[in-house]
Amino acid sequence: MGRRKSRSLSDHPPKLKARLGYTGRYGLLSSARSARQEAHLRTYRLLKRASRAARVVFQAARGLARRHHPLLVHLIPMRRCNLACGYCNEYDAVSKPVPLEAMLERVDLLAGLGTAMITVSGGEPLMHPELEAMVARMRERGIVASLITNGYLLSPDRIGALNAAGLDYLQISIDNLEPDEISMKSLRLLEPKLRWLAEHAEFGVNINSVVGAGIKTPEDALVIARRARALGFTSSIGILHDGKGQLRRLGEREMAVYEELKRLGSRGDARVNAIFQDNLARGKPNEWSCRAGSRYLYVDEDGLVSYCSQWRGVPGVPLRDYTREAIRREYATSKPCAPYCTINCVQRVGLFDNWRSPQTLRAVMKRQAPAAPPTAAAEPPETQLLAR
Repeated sequence: MGRRKSRSLSDHPPKLKARLGYTGRYGLLSSARSARQEAHLRTYRLLKRASRAARVVFQAARGLARRHHPLLVHLIPMRRCNLACGYCNEYDAVSKPVPLEAMLERVDLLAGLGTAMITVSGGEPLMHPELEAMVARMRERGIVASLITNGYLLSPDRIGALNAAGLDYLQISIDNLEPDEISMKSLRLLEPKLRWLAEHAEFGVNINSVVGAGIKTPEDALVIARRARALGFTSSIGILHDGKGQLRRLGEREMAVYEELKRLGSRGDARVNAIFQDNLARGKPNEWSCRAGSRYLYVDEDGLVSYCSQWRGVPGVPLRDYTREAIRREYATSKPCAPYCTINCVQRVGLFDNWRSPQTLRAVMKRQAPAAPPTAAAEPPETQLLAR
């Protein structure tokens, strides 16, 4: 698909924005809307949702028809994060943003490989001052654009800027009701951000509630999932992995919460990989073909292609040098960590190909101890798993 400019309310004529009750630079909602404006706004959002769904369906159909192109890429514009969650090994406190020119080049290289969807994550991607320009480039290149954030830096203006850039999806993981020493991603602190998203966002919003390692009160996930649905968002369940991206079996309390979340009928992509999730929750392995390095890529802040966030630096090939031949080879290469992997996005991508093309090669994967960054003491040594 060629370059295409995305449209948000900020691009529309003033008369249409007035009919919808929008004002301001990024088309933010005015404080008082008439019943007619509310109706127009609902219609507008339904049309946006339909357009977004049509593009996703197109990319899914293309993914079934053609095997050797990336379906999902995690792209890292900076490693730095404004939080220091106790279970996370994907951040530091010192890294600078990757220059925009380099990020746009990486988006173009991924488009050249036929990438269907890019998820920008980190670190904390909202700390990058030019994130919206990356999102706009993805949409220009026909790529579905999504974002994973802790939500702390969201504001009405920032949401409006993401609307204008053409963002398709945003996900926030919320770990607890009240902040603790493990995680500051609490429902109480993020509630104002969620309300702003409900009122202003033109993109889809998913709230991921988690159970597993490090979460003190697993029952919090039930409250978080109910709140997400009350606000009109989709919700999903995440099972936290250990420091190596592998399974920690759920305890009795956690298992009860997990089952209740399923009974609530949690909407969103959790349904897609329910069998995987059930096996992981019970400590059982999954039989599947991990297509990391082919259908799924993890491109870090240095522009290196890795299998996933837990195997950073493996294979560690610069994106500029990553070829379609490499994609074909990794498509046929099994990964020894797959049976107990909890990386949901890689598992979901695997569903496109688990029924076909048995893997005949086997990856050799070794971890190497990295040199610790100068002020990375916030990361416990046992979670520093970069394999550079």
